[in-house]
Formats: sequence, structure tokens, C-alpha cells
Amino acid sequence: MEMPQWTKQKPLRVATGFTYLGPKFMEENGFKHVTFSTADGALEAAPAMGIADCILDLVSSGTTLRENNLKEIEGGVVLESQAVLVASRKSLVQRTGAMETVHEILERLEAHLRAAGQFTVVANMRGSSEEEVAQKVLSQPSLSGLQGPTISRVHCKKDGQVSYAIVICVPKKALYKSVQQLRAIGGSGVLVSPLTYIFEEDTPRWDQLCTELGLNSYASMSFQS
Repeated sequence: MEMPQWTKQKPLRVATGFTYLGPKFMEENGFKHVTFSTADGALEAAPAMGIADCILDLVSSGTTLRENNLKEIEGGVVLESQAVLVASRKSLVQRTGAMETVHEILERLEAHLRAAGQFTVVANMRGSSEEEVAQKVLSQPSLSGLQGPTISRVHCKKDGQVSYAIVICVPKKALYKSVQQLRAIGGSGVLVSPLTYIFEEDTPRWDQLCTELGLNSYASMSFQS
């Protein structure tokens, strides 16, 4: 699909809050007959409202664009940016409590990134033992979780029924397949919830920071009660 030929009488209308970067980008890429405007509220609605032909805005995952039937234009990246944690080496080492605060920030950051796109799946399963249920779960390729399923006895109200609850962690792309596989082996009452944090034993960014500061043993020394 070819781009329309914009003219002085009918310019390309761009809605954006970046009133410096937008014109600069267009000029550097040879675009002419472009007008810029700011829109009240969400910029994504401007094209649908007929007040803009396109928008120039921050994009992360692209979900909001898709929800508004918008598509990123190939070659239309104006600027790539990232958030950076900046600190004074001297303050980190000398200021009381600084390293503890940074440690928590890095722990939370890594745990949150690790949990992105991961879901907790809980389901009930009948079985004669935890081992039997575990065998059923592990026979399915999408149900292994991070290390394996967590299985616990469910105390049923009805006498004579034995069931177990299983808990696994699955990525978003395998979520529906996991639910199907659980049903196939007798799973029921499947509950799904997004994960916010996954804390592991080590925090690589923290270890790297300590190494850079020459404080390799800091983590084991500073947090003893």
C-alpha cells in the first residue's frame, strides 16, 4: 500500500506531545507538508476521531496501538530510550542504608522482569497419591513449570473422594495449551492469575554491582541480623 501524496492544501496531520522531536524527525527524513497538533486525552484515539492521520507517541509493547487498530510504521522509530539507574559510587559505599535500598530495588526489578508473561495455574486433580498425580502432570510437555509441579492434598467435604491441588507456572504463549492438557488428564477448577514477581536465589545485577564496587562479600556480610 502506497502512502498518500500530502500537499500544502492537504498536509499530513500528526498528533503528538513531542513537538520538538516530531518536526525534527520529519525534516531530517524529507517529509514536507506536515502539521502537528496535541490531542486532549489518549493520542491513540486521534485518528479514529478524524483529527489526525497518524500519531507520534511512546510505544512499549504495542498493545494499546493494536487495541485502537493502529500499526507502527516501518522505519518510523524516532528515538529509542531506556530507563537507567544512576548512582554515585562514593555514596553507595559510604552512605548508611544506600546499598540496602539499591539491593531491594535490584531484587524487585529482576523479579518483576523474570515474571513478565508468566502465569500461575492452579487446578484440582483426582488421584490415589501425590506420585500418581505428579506422573500425570509431568507426562504433559507444557505442565512442567519452573522446576516441576507443586502438589498438595485437598480436604474434600464429600467422604471417599481424594483429590489434589497442583500449582504450576506457565508462560503466556503456552497458557491455553496448558489448560487443555490439564483437562485431558482430569484437571478441573482451573484458576489462572498473572505473576508479579519471581524471586530466585541469586540476583545477577546485584552480584555484578558488588563486583564493580569491589564488595564481593558485601551481600553475605551486610544482611546478617
